[in-house]
Amino acid sequence: MCKFTEHKILQSLSDLEWMCNVLLKMGLMHDFVSKWIDISETILRVVEDENLKCMWGLKLKLVEVTSKVLDAVGYGNVILPAPHRVQLIKSWLPFIRKLKPILDLMGDKDAEFPYKMDEDMCQSIEGAMVSLVSALPSDDQAEILADWMNAEQLRYPDLSEAFEVWCFRTKSAKRRLVGGLMDKVDSTTVSL
Repeated sequence: MCKFTEHKILQSLSDLEWMCNVLLKMGLMHDFVSKWIDISETILRVVEDENLKCMWGLKLKLVEVTSKVLDAVGYGNVILPAPHRVQLIKSWLPFIRKLKPILDLMGDKDAEFPYKMDEDMCQSIEGAMVSLVSALPSDDQAEILADWMNAEQLRYPDLSEAFEVWCFRTKSAKRRLVGGLMDKVDSTTVSL
């Protein structure tokens, strides 16, 4: 891909990132988030093409824009139904999980490597994903957390807090269920 085209794409993504900041302040982020979720699979399919393998700037800029979307949804500025939140996580979690260690490795090999995920953005993405996963229905949480635990990259984003919340809620639900069943058994026995 020629440098001019790459520069033009990066500029467009920078414009989208800027737009996210403005739309959020104006309370108009919902439409942008919905469209971003709708086109995420297509974007990821294109960017993961072999021809774009080394387009680190493009990939990082996509993560930066996605970070804004994750923040908006994860912290409640944009309210979406559970299926849309699941789609957002399932689309971007694997991509981000694969990209971060590659960028870290490239940065470790070459101090001049310009494409690094800064710590603030990493924490923001991780916090938003933990919030998103924790707010999903239990079955969706279980599926996402199982995929996360089966992945090679458990370090980032660290969803262990969401896993702990899921475990606690599952245990509590089981206790309530068993307690409710025991109450029914006791009342049935007494009424006989």
